Amino acid sequence: MSISKQLANDLYQMKAVQIKPDRSFTWTSGIKSPIYCDNRLTLSYPEIRNRIADAFVAEIKQLEEQPDCIAGCATAGIPHAAWLADKLNLPMVYVRSKPKGHGKGNQIEGKVTKGQKVVVIEDLISTGGSAIETAEVLRKEGVEVLAVIAIFTYGLPQATRSFEEHNLKLRTLTNFDILNTLLLDKETITKEEYQSLIDWRDSFNKDE
Repeated sequence: MSISKQLANDLYQMKAVQIKPDRSFTWTSGIKSPIYCDNRLTLSYPEIRNRIADAFVAEIKQLEEQPDCIAGCATAGIPHAAWLADKLNLPMVYVRSKPKGHGKGNQIEGKVTKGQKVVVIEDLISTGGSAIETAEVLRKEGVEVLAVIAIFTYGLPQATRSFEEHNLKLRTLTNFDILNTLLLDKETITKEEYQSLIDWRDSFNKDE
């Protein structure tokens, strides 16, 4: 089994994936969705989170350049960034969604310096907004963002366009199509529900 299929199976086994054909999940972006993937549950499964960290290491090794530092998106990307940085013996920082409201008013926590190369770690990509914001905050500090790497993506064209517009490389460990096929194979969803999920995702292409 490939690591992408293994991680999709891990998400299924830990019940991180929920399906509601009536599209009653509402994302932060306001999108109504029939599927929700709660990757925060991976924190409670040491074997799975270690497998995720190893998969992140493998993705980074495939990059043309290697990072000087690992950056986590607040909040769900922070623990994965920390475990990854530990495996690579690299410094780690995390980026808040907005500057801290007291103290030094930091938005970047930890030490990163101009000219450093950084990989941004996120748990999930829907529209890509939070990961892109994190990358732009780092860029304003003169940091070179080599890539954003996430555990899972829904594969929405809006996210693809946004990353391209911001000249950001996106890599993910597993994705919507792999997960959806797995759910069908395990008979967790029917063929009709499988097609409904595909139709929902593909409907975003019609808006381009």
